[in-house]
Amino acid sequence: MAALGWLTPRRRSATARSVLAGEAAAQAARTSSQEQEETAPPEQEAEFPVRGDDRAAAFFDLDNTVMQGAALFHFGRGLYKRKFFHTRDLVRFAWQQAWFRLAGVEDPEHMQNARDSALSIVKGHRVADLKAIGEEIYDEYMAERIWPGTRALAQAHLDAGQKVWLVTAAPVEIAQVIARRLGLTGALGTVAESVDGVYTGRLVGEPLHGPAKAEAVRALAAAEGLDLSRCAAYSDSANDIPMLSLVGHPYAINPDAALRRHAREMDWRLRDYRTGRKAAMVGIPAAAGVGAVAGGTAAAIALHRRRR
Repeated sequence: MAALGWLTPRRRSATARSVLAGEAAAQAARTSSQEQEETAPPEQEAEFPVRGDDRAAAFFDLDNTVMQGAALFHFGRGLYKRKFFHTRDLVRFAWQQAWFRLAGVEDPEHMQNARDSALSIVKGHRVADLKAIGEEIYDEYMAERIWPGTRALAQAHLDAGQKVWLVTAAPVEIAQVIARRLGLTGALGTVAESVDGVYTGRLVGEPLHGPAKAEAVRALAAAEGLDLSRCAAYSDSANDIPMLSLVGHPYAINPDAALRRHAREMDWRLRDYRTGRKAAMVGIPAAAGVGAVAGGTAAAIALHRRRR
């Protein structure tokens, strides 16, 4: 496919772990969506999508596309409040969030650190308990950070009678809470292994990131009987170019610099719901200074202490 020409031969083929992660996410998403009652949203005029096309669906990245910031960071804040971990762990979460906001990209090393932190925290806890806590954390930290513009795009697909899925590296349990609260069909997310309803501290495959997201969308589309050429995908990150390239209607939402360039080259549609100042921050390179990141970390910790 011409749209995948940016990939090197090594990255063009998904790893076995990516496929495993994608298939696990698709299975979890379908199981969850089948348990939810379907509701008919109010009608709304929209240029796209085409109404009544039941072989089309929409796939939305979560972090900085649907919601400001990283879902995993907000989840971490909520767990800290409930004494799941200590102040040193909060510093690590704050550092990761500051990097994410300043660099405007999903750095694989930082995502790996965030994943390892989350897995160590939830190991030994019951899946049902984390789901219940996720409901509370959504109300406390996430609800007010949903981008209205992106939410309207998702609603347009729902109004057209199409299914809408979140696709995120965040834990699938949290992604499902967010999807349900927004009235979406379901969510594809990172699947953590559990035995008898208790987390083992291991993943099924790998985090749902980059090529794994594309594998999850491909697997879900096959299971749902979708025509990907009639589907839409939305993301802010160049890491999601594999997923965006799968569909006939790719959108760059609040794009990072690399995705913005690629979207313009491919004539993809762009939407930016950030203020001018926030949008400009995307252009700050990762090497813009450890001091800036450390300052953001210190500010986050200070704010937390004042609120206590």
